[in-house]
Amino acid sequence: MADTSPTAIPLSSRPPLGELWSYARGHRSRVVFAASMSLANKICDVAPELLIGAAVDVVAKGSDSFVGNVLGIQDKFQQLTALVVITVLIWFAESGTEYVARINWRNLAQTIEHEARIDAYRHVQTLEMAYFEDRTSGGLMTVLNDDVNQLERFLDLGPHKLIITAANVVFVGLVFLVVSPLLALLAFVPIPVIVVGSLVYQSRLEPLYARVRAAAGTIGDTLTNGIGGMATIKAFSAEDREVARVEVDSADYRDANREAIRFSTAFNPLIRMAVLAGFTMTLLVGGRAALRGELALGVFSMLVYMTQRLLWPLTDLGETLDLYQRAMASCRRIFGLLEAEPRILPGTVELARPVRGAVHFEDVRFAYGPDTGEVLRGLTIDVPAGETHAIVGATGSGKSTVVKLLLRLYEPTGGTITLDGEPIDQLTFTSLRGATGFVAQDVFLFHGTVRENLTYGRPDATEDEVRRATALAEADTFVEAMPHGYDTVVGERGQKLSGGQRQRLTIARAILRDPAVLILDEATSSVDNETEAAIQRSLDKVSAGRTTIVIAHRLSTVRHAHRIHVMEAGRVIEVGTHEDLVDLGGLYAALWRVQTGEAGPADAVLTD
Repeated sequence: MADTSPTAIPLSSRPPLGELWSYARGHRSRVVFAASMSLANKICDVAPELLIGAAVDVVAKGSDSFVGNVLGIQDKFQQLTALVVITVLIWFAESGTEYVARINWRNLAQTIEHEARIDAYRHVQTLEMAYFEDRTSGGLMTVLNDDVNQLERFLDLGPHKLIITAANVVFVGLVFLVVSPLLALLAFVPIPVIVVGSLVYQSRLEPLYARVRAAAGTIGDTLTNGIGGMATIKAFSAEDREVARVEVDSADYRDANREAIRFSTAFNPLIRMAVLAGFTMTLLVGGRAALRGELALGVFSMLVYMTQRLLWPLTDLGETLDLYQRAMASCRRIFGLLEAEPRILPGTVELARPVRGAVHFEDVRFAYGPDTGEVLRGLTIDVPAGETHAIVGATGSGKSTVVKLLLRLYEPTGGTITLDGEPIDQLTFTSLRGATGFVAQDVFLFHGTVRENLTYGRPDATEDEVRRATALAEADTFVEAMPHGYDTVVGERGQKLSGGQRQRLTIARAILRDPAVLILDEATSSVDNETEAAIQRSLDKVSAGRTTIVIAHRLSTVRHAHRIHVMEAGRVIEVGTHEDLVDLGGLYAALWRVQTGEAGPADAVLTD
C-alpha cells in the first residue's frame, strides 16, 4: 500500500493523466503533430497487407484483377511492377513517418521531463523550512529524479504505441467491414475481452505501483542518510548494520516490484489467447468461404494477414500499460509536490535605499507546530541601526529562532518584526534577505571551489573584494596555502576543510555581500581560541557602521556589544552592557562565572 506517513510526499488526488495533459498545454501543437505522424505511420504500415492481396489477385485473375481495372494495365508483369513501385513508395513513407513520429515523441518526452524537474525544484525552493522538516531529503530526491524519469520513460514511446494500436484497430476494422462484415465481427470478438482485461489490470496495477513508488522513496531516504552520515557510520563501526538496513529496504522495493511484475506480465498471455481465437476464426470461416468461391483468393490472403495486423500489436499493450501505470503513480507524486502551497509568501514592498538596518521585535510569539509549546513568548528586542547586539542564553531558550524569524524562514504566530520600520512580512524576499548576511551555526558549503562558495551571495564580486573579505575573516592565509588557492575544490559540504576553516569561509561569504544587517549564529562555535580571537578582531572591523546581531554561547565573544539580550524560556529577562549585566548579578552573571571558571555548583545548573 502507499506510504501515508506524515513525512511522505502527499499524492495528488486528481486524475494524473488529466493533470499531465493540462501541464503539457504549452506543447499541445507538438503533441498533435506527433500524433498525426503516428497515424500516418500506421496507415503506411497497414497498406502492405492490401498490396499482398492485390498481388495474389493479379496472379489469380490476370488482366481482370483489381490493379488491372484501376490502373488500366493488362500485362500481369507490368501490374506486379506497378505494385512493386507503390510498395517501395509506401515503405519509404512508412520509414519517414516513423522517424518523424518517434523523434518528436522522444524529444517531447525529454522536454516535459526537463520542465517537470525544473518546475518541481523551483516550487520546492518556494516552500518554507517547516515543509522540509516534515519531509525527508531522500523522498524529495526520489520525486525530483526517479519519478520524473519514470514519466519520461512512458512519454518516450508510450503515446506513440497507444495511438498506432488504436489506429490499427480502426483502419483494419474498416477494411474488414468493407470486405466481409461477418469476418469483421468474428475478428473483433477478442477486442472487448482485451479492453475489459486492460481496464481490470489498470485498476489492479495502480495500487501496486503506488507501493513501488513509496518503496523507492524509502530506499532513497536510507541511501541519502547513509551517504550523508558516512563519517558517523565508520566512527561507530556500523557498516554492517547500515548495509542490513539498505538490504531490508531494497528487499521491500524488490518485493513490491515483483508483485507488480507478476500481475502485469500475466496480461500478455491473455492477449495472445484472444489473438489466437480471432486468427483461427478468420482462417476457418474465411477459408471455407474462399473454397466455396464466395471470397476471392486475393481478398482471403489479405484478410489472413490483416487479422494478424489487427490483433498481434495488441500484445504490446501489456508493456505499454506497465509503463503507463508506473508513470501515473509517479505523476501523482510529482503533482502532489507541485500542489503543496507555500505558507510563507513574499510581500510587495521594497526597502528604501540605503538600508539603515534598524531591527525591532515587538511582542513576538512563536511555536514550531500546533502540538508543541511556544518557543518565543512575547519577545521584544530593539536593535538600532549600526549597533551590535548580542542574544545569549542557555540551550533551548530560543536564541536561534529569533534569527530564523528575522529571515522569514518561519512565520511568527503573534507580534510584529520590522526592518527600518517596515513589517518584514510586507517586504519582498529579495529586499529582506538581500539586506542581510547570515552565518549559520550549521555551516554549509557547496561542492565547488573556494571562490564559488565565497561569491555565492554576490556572483559579481571582483577578485579584490573576494580577497578583502577573506582577509577580514582571517581565512586568507589557509586559502592561499591550498594547492590551487581560491580554485581549490572544497568537497561536498566542505568536507575537505576543517570545521574552523569552513566557518571562516562562511563568515567571509557573508562579509562579501556587504549587508546592512550581519547575523552571526554561533559563528565561532567550531574554532579554537586563537582563531576565535582573530575572527573577533575581524568582526569588530566589519561590524563598524552596520547592524550586527550575534547569537552566542561563548560570552567572551559578545562582551563588547552595545547591548546584550539575555533570554530564558522564550523571553528577554535581562538587557544591558556586559558590565551592567555582571553587576546585576542575574542569569548573565551566573553564565559568565561558569564560563570563566568562577561558578559554584548552583551556578552551573543555569547552563543546562
